[in-house]
Amino acid sequence: MSILETEGLKTYYLTSRGVVKAVDDVRFRLNAREILGIAGESGCGKSTLALSLMRLVPLPGQIVGGKILLNGEDLLAKNEAELEKIRWKEISIVFQGSMSAFNPVLKIGEQISEAILAHMSLKKSDALKRVAELLRLVGIESSRADNYPHEFSGGMKQRAMIAMALALNPGVVIADEPTTGLDVIVQAQVLKLLKNLQKRLKLSMILISHDLSLISEICDKCAIMYAGKIVEYTDTMSIFKTAYHPYVQCLIKSFPSVRRSTELISIPGNPPNLINPPIGCRFHPRCPFAMEVCREVEPTLTETEKEHYVACHLMVKE
Repeated sequence: MSILETEGLKTYYLTSRGVVKAVDDVRFRLNAREILGIAGESGCGKSTLALSLMRLVPLPGQIVGGKILLNGEDLLAKNEAELEKIRWKEISIVFQGSMSAFNPVLKIGEQISEAILAHMSLKKSDALKRVAELLRLVGIESSRADNYPHEFSGGMKQRAMIAMALALNPGVVIADEPTTGLDVIVQAQVLKLLKNLQKRLKLSMILISHDLSLISEICDKCAIMYAGKIVEYTDTMSIFKTAYHPYVQCLIKSFPSVRRSTELISIPGNPPNLINPPIGCRFHPRCPFAMEVCREVEPTLTETEKEHYVACHLMVKE
């Protein structure tokens, strides 16, 4: 059962240099109790997509088209007052960069309780009891609620951010690069925590990352973005076993693996300028299999096999 889906979502940044098409005609579906991974190179639109789903895109960004359906209701049709009742209660986000996400002059417990008090008619003492429960849930002693952010390590700050995202028991949690700036051991701990919480609380989750190893470890499905578009979308196992889009194939081959001894292959060139993206397929200037049609016609995301969607002219069946 689908709990969150997008249809033709478009988020553009209206700058003095031109219109940056950061998210351009994106569609995907997140089912109940499922983890969807969204991966791709830096600058492909992953974080803008996350902010779009929360209706938190900063100016000069604007959502200019499409739908965001949460439990069947279009978030783009909601006004700000209606959205305030939905954010954190039905859908929440773990923002990128936990190291600088907290206000340095307020205690951790106070900051987490703010989200609770903003949505629920509780006494502050009751909200702080909920904070203690949340901290224990993510593996932090409840007494640390009285600490300031500088007294937390990077991993603890990330756990506290996750606690804040879970404050009102949302059905959907978006984790935007949740392990950025953490060492490998702490990354593994945070990932294990996210997976355990997702199972225990029966969450639907979106994990955004440029790190394919993180996606492969905990995600049920995977969507690969390139230049503001999803180019391939299916279950995670199929992405890593039988990727069809040339960009996805190159992305996997450029990533080290303990199971593969072949030489790493870099992707030539750079992602396109999204103010003036290439005509046709946006990957064709870097694609080793580009055909004439790739330079002229933009491919659409098409179901080539059951639940396997690819946007590539090579996959068009004659």
